[in-house]
Amino acid sequence: MTEHDEQPAGPADFDDKALERVIAARTRAYRQATGLSVGEMAQRIGISKAMLSKIENAQTACSLTTLSRLARGLDVPVTALFRGLDDEREAVFVPAGHGARIVRRGTRVGHEYTQLGSLRGAHKRMDALLVTLTERSEVFPLFQHAGTEILYMLEGVMVYGHGKSRYTLHPGDALQFDGEAPHGPEHLVELPIRFLTVTAFGDHPPH
Repeated sequence: MTEHDEQPAGPADFDDKALERVIAARTRAYRQATGLSVGEMAQRIGISKAMLSKIENAQTACSLTTLSRLARGLDVPVTALFRGLDDEREAVFVPAGHGARIVRRGTRVGHEYTQLGSLRGAHKRMDALLVTLTERSEVFPLFQHAGTEILYMLEGVMVYGHGKSRYTLHPGDALQFDGEAPHGPEHLVELPIRFLTVTAFGDHPPH
């Protein structure tokens, strides 16, 4: 095993100060949001200024009673003071040129779709595609799906339809719309065309 290999976390790797730091950061942020000084907030909570200062600097462990007082004084749920503890946030990195090619209805008319990433969670999903159009066609597929989509033009000029509306898009233009309405390119004015499209789904992503 090299020095760069990952090793399973053991007792020595456990950060026993993580909880204090999270409570410190949350307490300070919520107090500052109220506009009160340490002394003013301490008086409101019913603890000493020195104790509140220690809490905000992660120099002491709070008792359950103190946590309850903090939450009441800050007017937040007790759980808000733990926000950020053991949170794992997903990230997707796609190096240039390494996006996965995917097949959609537009592939047969010269549309190229490159998957730039997809985030999925218990209550959310987001998909990002880089679309390249290099061939003119008389017929273009229309898309309909759940969620909200934003399209950002990178290169070329095209007329994009959404429902009954038509938009002429140039590099730098952005279009955000409800994906439930039929949408898609209708006229390719200047090739090649490249645009980035990101779709955010709600609690019930399509299967």
